[in-house]
Amino acid sequence: MKGGDGGAGCVAFRRESHTPRGGPDGGDGGTGGDVWLVADRNVASLLAFRDFPFRRGTSGGHGSGKKQHGRGGSDEIVSCPEGTVVRDRDGTLLADLVHHGDRWLAGEGGRGGQGNARFLSNKRRAPSFAEQGEVGEELWFNLELKLMADVALVGFPNAGKSTLISRISAAKPKVASYPFTTLQPHLGVVRLDDGEFEMVIADIPGLIEGAAEGRGLGHQFLRHIERARVLLVMLDLAAVDGTSPAEQEAILLRELGDYEPALLERPRILVATKADAVDPGDAGAALELEESEWDGRVISAVRGDGLSELVGDLRVHVDEARAVDVGPTQFVVHRPVPAGVVVEKVANGQFEVHGREARRAVALSDLNDIDALNHAQQRLDSLRVPRALARAGAKEGDIVTIGDFQFEYEPDG
Repeated sequence: MKGGDGGAGCVAFRRESHTPRGGPDGGDGGTGGDVWLVADRNVASLLAFRDFPFRRGTSGGHGSGKKQHGRGGSDEIVSCPEGTVVRDRDGTLLADLVHHGDRWLAGEGGRGGQGNARFLSNKRRAPSFAEQGEVGEELWFNLELKLMADVALVGFPNAGKSTLISRISAAKPKVASYPFTTLQPHLGVVRLDDGEFEMVIADIPGLIEGAAEGRGLGHQFLRHIERARVLLVMLDLAAVDGTSPAEQEAILLRELGDYEPALLERPRILVATKADAVDPGDAGAALELEESEWDGRVISAVRGDGLSELVGDLRVHVDEARAVDVGPTQFVVHRPVPAGVVVEKVANGQFEVHGREARRAVALSDLNDIDALNHAQQRLDSLRVPRALARAGAKEGDIVTIGDFQFEYEPDG
């Protein structure tokens, strides 16, 4: 994201036939447009950023004579899905856009420069300099989308998750008899016949052992489970590798706990799938757990066995979860406001001064003008830049850089 650049202030003087020596009347430059990230329920994915990853605000117009100010740049509104998380390139969380309309300032536009009319004073009757516009912020971010659903389907690859969601909702994920058929999460809306209840179910790609450590793209899949109100843990009665339902349950719960311990506190339902692929007696034997009898449901998504009862159970759990959980709320971690002036020693005999106000102090149109130079010196003194340089160890003759301006340091006195 890049905020628009601010427009430059104008150097102009009033010159009319009846006023041959009018005062300064240069206008200010316009402020650059900001870049805003806005959550929009009508946007379903982040695919637009893959082909068009760079967004920028419009730059402000330059000032002109007769105290005419430049036009301000227009903001760039960037729509993103609900549930978008914004991080910087180091992974620090910056914003979490949960609800429709949530907005966050991603790139601030530069402020416009002041025209020479702003520098008029009793001591300076004809200022012949103006201020340059600020450059807009330019920053890179990582955006990730966390799906928000009432129910998340959790299970091993090929456990029948896609088949189930295709039977109880209008979602049409790819269904096949080999592992990792689902590579992208799918959402399905389940509406009951009475028309008074609906819930959103997320079909999450299958997890494997070690997913919490990132094995098999585990982190990319597990993050979509974080915001589900209810977990539907699906155990495969006819696992290709022969893993028993009890072993599947233990592995899945361990991976959820390793990734985010709070997930184990989430309401969950256990269900055994693929009853059509095994004999009833074999299914009963397979569901003998170590310490207790199986108390979950056994379903066949292919034949439809037990689906209506399962949807009824999900409704009860979702209603209870909604009653006690209002859902995630927006929170924003603001970037820390930098100190007014920071001096950095970049090499022996070389210092760099950081800070927005310090850069503005020297961002004048003509620092060869003695009045402009004196004005810049006064602004730097008011910001205590000379004192900061002395504390940083600057000596006479050292090179000091502020923005695009360089000069040799001379200590006061």
